Amino acid sequence: MMHLNLKGFCAIGTLSIALFSITGCGISNAQRSSTSTTTNQLSGSDTSGSSSSGTPAPTTNNNGSAPAPPAGATIIANIQNQKGWQTCGGCGNDGGTGQGPVYDITQGVLSPALSGSSADFWITGGPAYSGGYYFIEQPKVPNPLSYLRYEFDLYIPAQYASAPQALEFECQQNANGYTYNYAWQADYASKTWRVFNYTTKHWEGTTVQFQPFAPDSWHHIIAMYHASGTQVIHDSITVDGVTYPVNITHNALFTGNGLELTNAFQVDLDGSSSPYHVYVDNMTVSLKD
Repeated sequence: MMHLNLKGFCAIGTLSIALFSITGCGISNAQRSSTSTTTNQLSGSDTSGSSSSGTPAPTTNNNGSAPAPPAGATIIANIQNQKGWQTCGGCGNDGGTGQGPVYDITQGVLSPALSGSSADFWITGGPAYSGGYYFIEQPKVPNPLSYLRYEFDLYIPAQYASAPQALEFECQQNANGYTYNYAWQADYASKTWRVFNYTTKHWEGTTVQFQPFAPDSWHHIIAMYHASGTQVIHDSITVDGVTYPVNITHNALFTGNGLELTNAFQVDLDGSSSPYHVYVDNMTVSLKD
């Protein structure tokens, strides 16, 4: 039930992956490139408003219709291997307060893995519907992002196939005193993909249906976003090669916070506090301001 209250981004709650601007707890900061013809790659292993949505028109083809990073974009790869992942107690609960669940991250998992080194985001118990929020700071970006692509591969073992209440992921940027929150939630309860409205602190439904992830299989997720002035735009979500354009717009929130950029992941417990593990590989953030 990610609620994104981390001083901006660390309160993801019932899979309400809300991107917070948490000063130390939230998603934020991608490094930008000074070149105009090539991308700048950073490897995690090396560092070892109003909203509106139309009916999505799915597109299939490998990574769907999600555009490739533009020239000069910064690409931060293998984030699941980066040092510096943080958790924030009960910040994943509604409002970012209250008793938190028992959760953590195990890195360097050899199997299941696609790259040879995945990360296990696990949660073993706690209050029903509470959430475990993980975030990592990235290099600061001074201007609102004109391009943002957050992608990863996800694997859920068969014994945990129906355990999640929701899974959430987000990026959050503070720039020019505004907090730009980019978050999606795979909501098992409503069987829909939802986006987070950082201004109202609520998850909002979309017309994109969510099909619970098939177990013992890798699933590729790509979320596309960008900022326009002081607005946050969720462009599309691509699941296993099917792209759903949404074009959902919210206002960024003036918080007065200093420059920050984070990316985050959240696991939410169901009404029975069922424990589970989610393996993530090839986690990558591509961006340009």
